[in-house]
Amino acid sequence: MSATARPKAPMPDDIRAMKGGTPIVSLTAYTTPMAKMMDKHCDFVLVGDSLAMVVHGLPSTLEATLEMMILHGQAVARGLQSAMMVVDMPFGSYEEDPQQAFRNAARVMRETGAGAVKLEGGETMAETIAFLTARGIPVMAHVGLTPQSINTLGGYKVQGRGDAARQLTADAKAVSDAGAFAVVLEKVPETLANAVTMKLPIPTIGIGASAGCDGQVLVVDDMLGLFTEFKPKFVKRYASLGEEGEAAIAAYAEEVRARTFPGPQHVFGDEVVS
Repeated sequence: MSATARPKAPMPDDIRAMKGGTPIVSLTAYTTPMAKMMDKHCDFVLVGDSLAMVVHGLPSTLEATLEMMILHGQAVARGLQSAMMVVDMPFGSYEEDPQQAFRNAARVMRETGAGAVKLEGGETMAETIAFLTARGIPVMAHVGLTPQSINTLGGYKVQGRGDAARQLTADAKAVSDAGAFAVVLEKVPETLANAVTMKLPIPTIGIGASAGCDGQVLVVDDMLGLFTEFKPKFVKRYASLGEEGEAAIAAYAEEVRARTFPGPQHVFGDEVVS
């Protein structure tokens, strides 16, 4: 009897080919169990540098390291069979020059088995994106609100309003022309997101953008209600697992202190079974 064939995960070109078709579904993942839960539902899974905040309790994504991204990428890869994995390049690992970006992106790809990497930036990153893609590293771009640049952007503000729309459009075109197979549009006005989506030949992946984008991505801990430090306007909570989890922990603590757990069904007797 032949073994059941493993589902084929999409490649970057497959994601690119979804432009204008059925919307692309993505979530972030940081662990094997979470990756297993979303594998059959997502087209690609993003190992986001948001792990610095939602997993490690750090104040921003700037604190994510290359080692963190690789470790979590390896964990997520163990939980995926039918979804492609994309790994964020962390702050400081690609901005210096294209050569630095290639060395670090090649390490991420080699040590995690990722199908692609994602990096932030528009026109300023076009040369780096072209350098990477010419050398066999698929790149997903990210423009609009780029969290690694919050210190220069002045915080988590909507990007592309008014005169800034021209620059955001130029950024999106630049990364597309440079060879990115898709681009994340984060926290940009709906009308602008729709216009950019219409102009680009590659898929746009919205987060705080528009339902008119070619796909959507959310931080899984946000949409499951596990991360509750703050809730961006663009997040829809599909569950409240944080509250449910805390209630379960409180019930466990109460039973332990009351000596009602463990009960008879949870302990072993003295009888010997031959």
